[in-house]
Amino acid sequence: MFLTIVNPFGVMYNPASVLHTLERMYADGASAFAVPDMAVLSLGTNHVYILNETGEIVDNCEKRPQRLFTEKILSIEECTDYLTQCVNLLQQVNPDVRIIFTVSPIRYAKYGFHESQLSKATLLMAIHTLLSSFNCQLSTVNCQLLYFPSYEIVLDELRDYRFYAADMLHPSEQAVDYIYERFADTFFSEKTRRYVEEYRPIKQALNHRPFNPDSEEYRKFIDQTKEKLEAFKARYQR
Repeated sequence: MFLTIVNPFGVMYNPASVLHTLERMYADGASAFAVPDMAVLSLGTNHVYILNETGEIVDNCEKRPQRLFTEKILSIEECTDYLTQCVNLLQQVNPDVRIIFTVSPIRYAKYGFHESQLSKATLLMAIHTLLSSFNCQLSTVNCQLLYFPSYEIVLDELRDYRFYAADMLHPSEQAVDYIYERFADTFFSEKTRRYVEEYRPIKQALNHRPFNPDSEEYRKFIDQTKEKLEAFKARYQR
């Protein structure tokens, strides 16, 4: 089974906020969160917002007036430093943790597309600098620090606006599925692939929306699906 935790503090887009999240999760070495065998850190931007009153980077503006904040653009060096602190913290929790970095392909139209590209480039350079400092190459899968090229897959492999959603900023469902398949091919073991393939039809059945949910036919369908689910759990919980 996949024992996973999605960031309980919400989505964080920049390296500073990712670090703040990890610091809150593992403050003082005492946390209710599981020790990870693998952590995936997905970065979206190097833009941060500083609360004028305190001079500190905030992770969520909470819809407060814009005049209370000053926007700042983190440099490559600053991003690298924040990410290095992330690595150090995670390795304190588990020295054997594997950390996967990736850059989101979602474009930031509010910056302008050129500035959005500069933001992504800064993140890419920061990750490259970090991996190099740990003697990890981008293509090395057996290193503790890894890079998965979701950004490059969308820009260089898919390379077509049909792989974007209607807003032309977010990847389409087809693009997301393609990125997932590439991720699975890279990191999933053969056993994990079998697990996913066996569970896929069960999940589809559980998510099925019937035309007549009160029918006897649908009741039998649900009972059969539950039986398959219990058998599936029994096989993989041994």
